[in-house]
Amino acid sequence: MQHRAIFLDKDGTLIQDIPYNVDPSKISLLDGVQEGLRELAAKGFLLIVISNQAGVAHGHFTIESLEDVKTKIKHLLSPEEVTVHGFYFCPHHPDGAVSAYAILCECRKPRPGMLLEAAKDFDINLSESWMIGDILHDIEAGKAAGCHTILIDNGNETEWVLTPERTPEFTAKDFREAVSYILTSQTTSYK
Repeated sequence: MQHRAIFLDKDGTLIQDIPYNVDPSKISLLDGVQEGLRELAAKGFLLIVISNQAGVAHGHFTIESLEDVKTKIKHLLSPEEVTVHGFYFCPHHPDGAVSAYAILCECRKPRPGMLLEAAKDFDINLSESWMIGDILHDIEAGKAAGCHTILIDNGNETEWVLTPERTPEFTAKDFREAVSYILTSQTTSYK
C-alpha cells in the first residue's frame, strides 16, 4: 500500500523566512508547526520538506551548508518526537552565479520535480497527499504533481497571479488552520 505525505515548503511555512539563511542559530519554527506536524504524523502522513534553495546557485552558501539546516529543523522537532522523512532541496537558478547550478531544471518549484522524486523514493500516493506552502509557486508544484494544495497566506506571496494551476484548494491564515483543514478533510484512513 502506498503512503500519504505532507510536502512542506521550508521558509515561511515551517520556519521564519530569513532570505538566504543557513545559520542554525537564526532558525526557528513558526507557531503551531511542532504540534501540527505531530498531529499529521499521528494520522500516518510522511513529512517531507520541499524547498528551493537558489542561494546555492547565487553563491550565498554551499549545498553542504544545508545539512546544518536539516539538523537544526530535526532538533527543533525532536521535543514533539516528529520525524521529517525527507528533505529535498533545489540548488538551481537559471540566473545563478555558480555555473554548476545556473541551469533551468525540473526540480525548482513551480516545477514538480522534487515532489515526484520523493514520491518515487517513498512510494507515495500523490493524489492522497498535500503540498503546503506560502507562495503560489508551491501550489503550482503541488498541483502539477497531483497533490491537494494549501496556501498559507502570511504575506509572502507578492505576485498573486491566479490561474487554475496556481489556485490552492484551501487558503489558511496559519499552519494550525492548514492542519485543521487537512484533518477534517480526511474521510478515509490510509496507511
